[in-house]
Amino acid sequence: MGEYARSLAIAEGVKARWPDASILFVLSRQAPYAQSTPFQTTLLDASPTFHSAAVSDILRTWGPDVVIFDNAGRTAQLRAAKRSGARVIFISARRRQRRKAFRIGWMLLIDEHWIAYPQFIAGGLTFVERLKLKYLRRTQIRYLDVILARGGGRPRESILSGMVGAAGRYTLVVPGGGTGHPGASDAVDRFLQAAGALAAGGVDTVFVGRAGPAYGGSVPPDAAAPAAPAADSRGLCATAASSRLLMIGPLPQADLAELMRGAHLIIANGGSTLLQAIACGKPCIAVPIAGDQRERIRRCVGAGVAVAAPLDAAAIRKCAADLLQDEEALNALAGRAIGLGLSDGVDVALRAMARLLESD
Repeated sequence: MGEYARSLAIAEGVKARWPDASILFVLSRQAPYAQSTPFQTTLLDASPTFHSAAVSDILRTWGPDVVIFDNAGRTAQLRAAKRSGARVIFISARRRQRRKAFRIGWMLLIDEHWIAYPQFIAGGLTFVERLKLKYLRRTQIRYLDVILARGGGRPRESILSGMVGAAGRYTLVVPGGGTGHPGASDAVDRFLQAAGALAAGGVDTVFVGRAGPAYGGSVPPDAAAPAAPAADSRGLCATAASSRLLMIGPLPQADLAELMRGAHLIIANGGSTLLQAIACGKPCIAVPIAGDQRERIRRCVGAGVAVAAPLDAAAIRKCAADLLQDEEALNALAGRAIGLGLSDGVDVALRAMARLLESD
């Protein structure tokens, strides 16, 4: 329940490790992914956070072994999970949720508290947090570092079949963000405009995402063919083969990870996508599309693994163009990213769940 992409990656890892596992997602029927989830789902009229009675009924009748609350949940729901006999895992991705998880009442209900980001981003445990852990001796803390699909994706050449020469050296633009944020409702379109400008300047550019309603077709004409692009069943939308710009609709995580591993430079938002790019050992330009991303980007810049750019198409294009002219800077960013040695969050999660299940 909660942050879908991370939960989906963990669920897929569970299924691979324990093929007979039964997995249930509790989702809002309004969520764009509600009808395409590849696991059993129970759909509610809004976020499960607002339906404690329904969630409690599901937990009572379904009787799970493990319940994961991903950056969401109510005290009544955690209590219902414990009453059902489940081990309770809470994932915090923001400071507010982390503070909630360290409340004594919640610590008595949570078996595992997973912090969604690496320690250099999320910060180490504070004195008060360590003190509570010492005296309660109950909740196990883990940093997930980064959730990145490993294997299972299509070959890179297949994904890039619409672009001549891109498999060797391309800039990948991944705005992410399925919904608009205050002050950045047209963020995806600004990324797309920057991608088009880079392509018009001769840079092989791959854009992964879906342009929002604000996009008015301002990709430079030299970058993209004016004719309506063809789309296939995977949502791939490519310009003419002679174009420097390849536009691809939202991809499965494994396919996106494959594109990240082959990119020469990645331009991403300041959320999970940025950390995935860093985990792939690639030089990154980070652009904030939500308020909580600014501090995350600041820490990545401080660690020397990313360059920051404002949410402005011209500024993003200039930052990328300057970096692409400086191979030494690109290599330095990539080297420091590799040096972080970020853990695979799915592996961290699976090992933790295995210990929980074995202790029953």
